[in-house]
Amino acid sequence: MQLIDDDVDLADTVARVRRDLAEHGCSVVTDFVPAELHEVLREEGAAAAPGAYYDVETVNVYNTAPDPSLPPDHPAHRTVERGNAFVARDALPAGAIIERLYTDPRFQRFVADCFGLSEVFPLADPLSGLVLNVVTPGRSHPWHFDTNEFTVSMLTQEPEGGGVFEYCPNIRSARAENVEDVRAALDGTFPSRRLALRPGDLQLFAGRYSLHRVTPVTGATARHSAIFAYSERPGVVGTVARTRQLFGRVTPAHRAAEARVRVDRLMD
Repeated sequence: MQLIDDDVDLADTVARVRRDLAEHGCSVVTDFVPAELHEVLREEGAAAAPGAYYDVETVNVYNTAPDPSLPPDHPAHRTVERGNAFVARDALPAGAIIERLYTDPRFQRFVADCFGLSEVFPLADPLSGLVLNVVTPGRSHPWHFDTNEFTVSMLTQEPEGGGVFEYCPNIRSARAENVEDVRAALDGTFPSRRLALRPGDLQLFAGRYSLHRVTPVTGATARHSAIFAYSERPGVVGTVARTRQLFGRVTPAHRAAEARVRVDRLMD
């Protein structure tokens, strides 16, 4: 079954997404995957979830190592426990709905149009280009910034409770860390937004510049979501340190890319 019908005009959806992004920093396209495929979507994610790499770590919002040269009140010194997990791309089932979407040229064109870009490229990273995020009951994905400039994701399994996506839109930029605002967000005094996401909903937002988190999951069912990682340039591969942190392993491609060119000078 074709996920994106060539006869469907997406222009109106693109226009709405652009308005949402400009106003709120995020947009949700409900039932992007048709309702009749929601159970297949869930089953494919559930089958892959046991392959997730679990690692409880103490991290900061930048996912960086301690830096004593920073001022004492810098947000990088505020640490929390990260207990979520990721299924790497090479562990996802071939032909899964999320894989078909990620590699679909029309889907890539749709994503580029939504963000006002001339083109987007799938990551060259063999592990993190497309991943399944697993948040088990009692766990959360604490406040953080994404490595890529923008983020596209889709809930594939809804938890019984909790697991709410919360974010502070455009709290920093490629030119400014805005540490005062980040500090306020961690203190709970900076305005944030919350989204009610359902399986099959496509979420688009600027995760590189928007601080965000998933609140603790409650009940007996884990929260599963696919993350579609694209970049404005080809050949992007994650750092060795960040890749090992997320997946517990690296590949020769990560070691070879250590000297890659960055699109910004943010902490990470």
